[in-house]
Amino acid sequence: MPKPESQPPNAASAAVPAALPGPPTASHGVYGGVQTLPPRRIKIIGVPLDLGASRRGVDMGPSAVRVAGLEARLEALGHEVRDAGNISVPLAETKPSGHQSARYLKEITDTCTRAADSVLKALGEGMTPLILGGDHSVAAGSVSGVSEFFRRQNQKIGLIWIDAHADMNTPATSPSGNVHGMPLAALLGLGPDPLANILGTGPHVSPENTVIVGVRDIDAAEKENIRRAGVTEVYTMRDIDERGMRTVMEEALRAAGRGTAGYHVSLDMDWIDPEDAPGVGTPVRGGATYREAHLAMEIIADHGRMLALEVVEVNPVIDEHNRTADLAVQLISSAFGKKIL
Repeated sequence: MPKPESQPPNAASAAVPAALPGPPTASHGVYGGVQTLPPRRIKIIGVPLDLGASRRGVDMGPSAVRVAGLEARLEALGHEVRDAGNISVPLAETKPSGHQSARYLKEITDTCTRAADSVLKALGEGMTPLILGGDHSVAAGSVSGVSEFFRRQNQKIGLIWIDAHADMNTPATSPSGNVHGMPLAALLGLGPDPLANILGTGPHVSPENTVIVGVRDIDAAEKENIRRAGVTEVYTMRDIDERGMRTVMEEALRAAGRGTAGYHVSLDMDWIDPEDAPGVGTPVRGGATYREAHLAMEIIADHGRMLALEVVEVNPVIDEHNRTADLAVQLISSAFGKKIL
């Protein structure tokens, strides 16, 4: 997508609402000892993509999150919210699955390219993209869009990947052929090539500014891929257990923010323990608790350098009374500045 010829007033500052965090200013107040952040202009982009997973149902995730009151809760925090609707996604039943090492790769790449264009447009309008998945393969598009916007300004971005899984497989290493296990590998330039080169030649993020948080289920070959990509900031659930969420998140944000315009936050709801988030695409026991998840989002909000947020893998088909979608809305609210006091 071509770079906009001009931006609306204050577009750059709106796109990076607090790229230079510091003491409170006229737009940064303090109440009860807690810093409050300035309101943002948020653009919701739904990507009902379920081609990257074996289990169906995450295509209904964006609708479930909207039904849980997302727009109203963000507006109650003082943000301006615009819902751009959903990116079109083909039905699995209408397309051949392609090679079994990376099923529906063409369709996923096409969808991710449309998502990247939408993210790029939102940032050009001075808005903060809020992407609702869909399976995690959508991140190959959303992160590419954020990266390209800032690349055109000679800046790079960081990436906070909050997930039970590393998503660092490639078609050569994936035991399942599910592309939702490959987006981080694609963003770091390991492939698959079509997904890695959305909006131009990758990689879209640097390994030194890429942080994985909360991982607890990594395929054997993925461990080697993580090393090969050069990602060293990997915090497992054991790290969180032993060192605490605050220490882990502070270190993660420091790494992602070093020399960058800010960071994209990619939140897979399966990071949270299934007891609190039962309706996810690939549940894994032993995840973050309800309060740990909120604390992580609250710390992200405090730092004020989040460029875009995506929440993925909400599966209403296996959820309980929309509990997981409601939790997703709560966590989004925390990431956008909701405080206890």
